Amino acid sequence: MPDTYIAIMLQSLEKKEKVLTEITRLNDVQKDQLERVDCSVDDFDETVEAKSKLIEQLEYLDSGFEKLYAQVAEELQQNPDSHASEIRKMQDLIRKITDDSVLIQAQEARNKRMMTQKFATVKRQAQSIRMNSKAITGYYKTMDRTRFMDPQFLETKS
Repeated sequence: MPDTYIAIMLQSLEKKEKVLTEITRLNDVQKDQLERVDCSVDDFDETVEAKSKLIEQLEYLDSGFEKLYAQVAEELQQNPDSHASEIRKMQDLIRKITDDSVLIQAQEARNKRMMTQKFATVKRQAQSIRMNSKAITGYYKTMDRTRFMDPQFLETKS
């Protein structure tokens, strides 16, 4: 039975590594979207939604792994020699997962900075448009008043 659990734990770690690789790819897609001027909000939202689903999957894999480890931890500690190859595989996968996690954190920080800059730019543009709109409205109101002339009487004395 412990062998089956260990095999499932290895599968879980391999799946987690694939999910992290996909998150890394989506972070690169997000970076490209943030750099493009013509990127639509819908495209960006789709990327965020896809990442959200992958994060949920990671949480599910983590919780399953922890439950399995709790059941086989004693076996692994008591008989490390009989499970040496599986333990090495798990250690290698955990190292790779840790490296991927660090990379993802760096990507997320970069994307957050880019998003903050993009939002600041959009805010400045919106303020500029609002100010220009007020100026144009003021101009038209002024021009409307200049066309208005008080009634004038023309005296005709001959």
